[in-house]
Order: sequence, then structure tokens, then C-alpha cells
Amino acid sequence: MMDRMNQIRVLVVDDSAMYRTIVQDVLSDFEDVLIVGTAENGRKAIEAVAAYRPDMVILDIDMPEMDGMAVLQVLRDRYSHIVPVMFSVHTFEGAQLTVEALQQGAFDFIPKPSSGTLWTNRMLLKNRLGSILEAVKRIKRIRFNIGKKPNPYPQPLPIRNSDTRSRVVGIGVSTGGPQALLQVIPKFPADLDVPVLIVQHMPAVFTTVMAQKLDSVSRIRVKEAEDAEPLRPSTAYVAPGGKHLCVTSSSRSPSSLEIRITDDPPENNCKPSADVLFRSLAEHFGAQATGVIMTGMGADGVEGLRRMKAEGATIIAQDEASCAVFGMPRKAIEADIVDIVAPIETLAAHILRTIR
Repeated sequence: MMDRMNQIRVLVVDDSAMYRTIVQDVLSDFEDVLIVGTAENGRKAIEAVAAYRPDMVILDIDMPEMDGMAVLQVLRDRYSHIVPVMFSVHTFEGAQLTVEALQQGAFDFIPKPSSGTLWTNRMLLKNRLGSILEAVKRIKRIRFNIGKKPNPYPQPLPIRNSDTRSRVVGIGVSTGGPQALLQVIPKFPADLDVPVLIVQHMPAVFTTVMAQKLDSVSRIRVKEAEDAEPLRPSTAYVAPGGKHLCVTSSSRSPSSLEIRITDDPPENNCKPSADVLFRSLAEHFGAQATGVIMTGMGADGVEGLRRMKAEGATIIAQDEASCAVFGMPRKAIEADIVDIVAPIETLAAHILRTIR
């Protein structure tokens, strides 16, 4: 019998019997998953959570009686240990609701199949669920080892002199990113004076919506990046989903820099990839750059940050306690390339100290 810590108890909630069946079928492929129940609306979902005490709830947004956003609020208020994962329809309206859910604390999302064969859709769903389940297992292990003495982190650097102050900020983030970015970007002042480039692992449409939502609550401008547009201060550029974002010399003025959007192959199974962005910042800004690695699964960004560090740039990582998933920051810290490790609440202040 599998021990409780390594077993993940999952509740599946969707008003579509077909989707409930598909997800249960895929989850049955994972030996460490126990499907504790299903529900066809939000009201029954809350009853099932109380009865079955799942570790993770896969939750549709648009449901009768009580929708997924209302259920998410209840989970946040009463069952904060439960990991909520949202179903998402790949439409603009679906992306808006999904990004809102992620900003309100949903752990991640699973796109509902919209095209392709049943076999292709099943494999995509299995791969997506597999990554999320691995992250949930790590979260459970961390909670079991809560008393473990934390690793010592680098002390913050002194304020930089004028020769090495950053002229650009690059951010790499994945799982938990929409909520984390909400706690960083709106804290930047309107006169930031440098551009900010963001790689958030998300599909197309979702990145558009996230940029719009961030822009609506921020003092700097936030937009989805476009190919060949010049880098402007006090502007944050979000990499479009399914494309890479980097910086290159301008074709119109070799002495200035512009954004380049490419369709090159994925790196670290990511597209956009933080490594692509960070490498370009190392090449074009050298020591006058700040690289920030935030919550997320995997190791994307580490090699690019290594290049930045070799050029003298400042590297900042989000701390374990405030990460939804301490994967990408952990890998950077273990690579011994991080100058500052900080909680999400003070991340913006640390970034600003490298600029001013």
C-alpha cells in the first residue's frame, strides 16, 4: 500500500460527464494518484472536498449552481492546503477567466481539448497532468519537512554605483506566475526608466490577457511584446505564448536595441523560454542588467542566468516560502549564481535597488 505522503488524492469537478470520464481515465495511468471522487457542480464540489479531503481539485470554471471561481474562493478561505487546478477553454473569454483564477490563487490550469485526435489529446493531457502531479508531490514533501533548517541564502548586495546600475530587467516565471507578477509589477513607479522583459510560460491568448490585466493595475505600461518594436523605458514586455522573446540590435539604428520575436524550437520544453531572453540580455547589456527568476517548475532560465552572471549582471531569485513551486529558483540557487534571494513581498524593492 502506498504511503500517504506519496499518494495524491484528487477530486475532479466538471459539469461535463465526458470531461470527467476523460480526466479520470488519464489519472488512472498514474500509480500514485487516488481519485477520491467527482462532482458536476460547485456546490457538490464543496461537499466532496469536506467529505473526501483531496490534496488536489481539478476544477472547471463555467458550471451551474456554483461556478469554479466561487469554489476557488472557498478553497482559498477554508482549505488553503488544497491545490486547485483549473480547466480552461482556449478562447479569449476562457483565457480571461483562467488568468483571473490564476491571479486569485489557482495553482495552474489544464487546457480543454479543442482539436486533434482523441489519442493526441489524451497524450497532451497526460503530459500536462504529469508535470502538475510532480509539483504537487514536491509541495507535500515540503509540508512534511516544514521544520527542516533552511539553506543559508546570499545576503543582499550593496547599492550599485552608476557604472553598473541596470539598464534592463529580465524576469522568468512559470507556475504561480500570474499571481506572483501581480505582487511585483504594480510596485514599479511610473518613472522606472528601464524596460522590463517577462517570460511567463503560457500559451498564446493567455499571455495577451495577462499583459492586459497587469497593465490595468500597474503604473508602468504592460503589453505583449511585438517583433521589431524598440525597447522603451517604463514599459514591461510580456513574451507572446508559443514564441521566444529576445533583444537584438535594431536594423534601423545599430546603436539602439529592439525586441525580436522568434519561432525557434522550444528550449527546456518551453516556448517562450527564459533562457533565450536571458542570453540576449547577457549579450547586449552585460553587467548593466538584472535577471530575476521566480516561481515555477523545471530549470528554464538557469543557463541564461549563468551567462548574465558571467557578464557581471545581478541575479535575484524568489524565496522558497513565497513560491507556488520552488523549482526554477532552486536550480539557480544550487548553481551558485544568485546574488539575492527574497520573498515576493520585497522582490520589487530589491529589483529597484539595482536600477537606482
